[in-house]
Amino acid sequence: MPNNPPDEGNTVGQQTDDQPKALKPALESMTLLVAAVIVHDKATNRVALLQRSQNAKFAQGMWDLPVGKSEPGEPITETAVRELYEETGLTVKPEALKVAHIIHGAWGVEAPNGFLTVVFAAHEWTGEPENREPRKHSQVRWVDTDAIPEEFVVTTAGALHRYLIGGQQVSLDGWG
Repeated sequence: MPNNPPDEGNTVGQQTDDQPKALKPALESMTLLVAAVIVHDKATNRVALLQRSQNAKFAQGMWDLPVGKSEPGEPITETAVRELYEETGLTVKPEALKVAHIIHGAWGVEAPNGFLTVVFAAHEWTGEPENREPRKHSQVRWVDTDAIPEEFVVTTAGALHRYLIGGQQVSLDGWG
């Protein structure tokens, strides 16, 4: 059996009186954290989608999942619930969200340090899709899963497709 000395240089888990009890969040240069939600009506096999308007910051005219950025200090499940409601009027409970896919992008719009999108699936909701942000979206509606538009944001289209076929749950974008 090898004689392994203890990890003398490893300070993880060690506390001294002059160390903070918890590390502060890395808010200056962290990877952008994003949440997206697939609201899937399994009974009718349709999903709630939005189409970005010509005034959108990116992907003008393209279809997308309800998606948005986390606020500093906001848990990702709260981001998903908030963004879904702000964009579509649909309400889900955080505990009803299931992780469907993870997208890790090397760079993105407003994300020079990259982004991490947690794509959730929800099968329980209240409300009907409505366009609550008409300056950002031209429409919000149910779409049959066998009629997903081709003009779709590439990263979230891949996540939606993989979710629907039960495929790979992690995708990388822009990593070479």
